[in-house]
Amino acid sequence: MTTLALVIGAFVAVSAVVYVAGPFLREPAVEGRADRFDELEPESRRALELAEQRDRALAALKELEFDHRTGKLSDTDYREQIGPLRQQAADALRGLERAEQ
Repeated sequence: MTTLALVIGAFVAVSAVVYVAGPFLREPAVEGRADRFDELEPESRRALELAEQRDRALAALKELEFDHRTGKLSDTDYREQIGPLRQQAADALRGLERAEQ
């Protein structure tokens, strides 16, 4: 009797997992065009690249600032590294502004 209960329980558990995972496993049904990120228009792709560049530069600036405040980075090293990172962030922001217009 307990073996039958275990088999039925396992069957119900597997069925529930397959039922819940089903929508994630099949291709999306979008009429007229595919629902994929790699099929972005060139302008959208460029804006996405610039946004990623901006985010990386800002994250690096934040980490650099943290390292400087905690004493892991000397004042000289901080001054050497902050300029190029600020330039990268500014370039990305300018590019995003142009892309939005």
